[in-house]
Amino acid sequence: MDRAAVIGANGFLGSHLVDALAREGFDVTAFDRFSARPSFQAVARTVTGDFLSRSDLEEAVTGQRYVFHFLSTTTPATAAGDPTLDIRTNVAQTVELLESCVNAGVERVFYASTGGAIYGDQGKPEYSEADRALPVSPYGIGKLTIEHYLEYFRLSHGLDYTILRISNPYGTRQHANRKQGIIPIALRRIANGEPVVQLGDGSMVRDYIYVEDLVRMILPLIGRPSRHRLYNMGSGHGSTVSEILSTLREVTGVDFAVEVRPSPPTFVQRVVLDTARYNDEFGPLERPLGLHAGIARTYEEIRSQRV
Repeated sequence: MDRAAVIGANGFLGSHLVDALAREGFDVTAFDRFSARPSFQAVARTVTGDFLSRSDLEEAVTGQRYVFHFLSTTTPATAAGDPTLDIRTNVAQTVELLESCVNAGVERVFYASTGGAIYGDQGKPEYSEADRALPVSPYGIGKLTIEHYLEYFRLSHGLDYTILRISNPYGTRQHANRKQGIIPIALRRIANGEPVVQLGDGSMVRDYIYVEDLVRMILPLIGRPSRHRLYNMGSGHGSTVSEILSTLREVTGVDFAVEVRPSPPTFVQRVVLDTARYNDEFGPLERPLGLHAGIARTYEEIRSQRV
C-alpha cells in the first residue's frame, strides 16, 4: 500500500483529497494544526503540527512515497497586505519542506499552485501551460517562486514533482472566514441576511471548478509516469461575477442586495484555464458537476451549519 502525506489536510482542498486518497487505497498521513476537528471522513494517520516547524514537517513526510503540498499560510488578500509574510512563511517554509522530502526519500511532490493568479492579465481568452507566467500579485509571485524551487530540487536532488495550477475551486468545507472565493463568501452573507459584496462592474471572469471534480482530476496523475510536470486544473469555462450572482439568486431564492466596491488593482479581468494538455493525456473529466448544482450543495452545507 503506497503511503501519501497531505500537508494542509484539514483545509478546504486537503480534506477532500484525504478522503479521495483513502478511497483509492492509499495509506494517508494527514498533517495540519487541527485547530478544529478533522473535516475529512476517512481513517487517516494524523500528525498535528505547525507548518513553520521543521521537525513537525519531518515527522509528516518520513516514510512517505508521495507528498501533497496543499497548505498556504496566506490568501491573495493577506499576501497583498503583507508580502514579506508570504516570503517568510509560504516560500521559505516550502523550501524547508522540500529539503525534508529529500532527506526522507520522498519520490514525488504534488504542489497546489494557482492558475487564477499566476498568468497575470495578458488579455487572452484562456491560458495554457505554454503561456508565460506573469503574476502581478504577491500571492501569485510566491506561487511561481515555489514552482521554480521545485525544479531546482529536481535538478539538484532528484526530487520529482507535479505542479497543479488550480483555477477557482469552490464547494463544501470551504471556509468563508478565509475571505477567499466569491461563492462561499456570498453564500455565507446571504445566509446571514447581509448584502453581497461585488468587486468591480460584474464583468470579471473566472474559471470555477467544484472541489470534488478537482480531486477527480488529480487522482489519475498519481502512481504513473506523466508526460509533463505542470498541468492546468480547471473547468475550462468562464463565468462572470454577474452570472455567479444570478446563479446564487436562483439557488437560494433570495433577492439579496449587492454592495459594489472597486476591484483591487492586482485583480485581473479574465482568467480561464486551457485544460487541453490534461485532457489529451488523461481524458476529459466525466460528468463534471454544473455550477448550479455545485452551488446548491455548498449552500445546503452552509445552511445546515446554522441549525
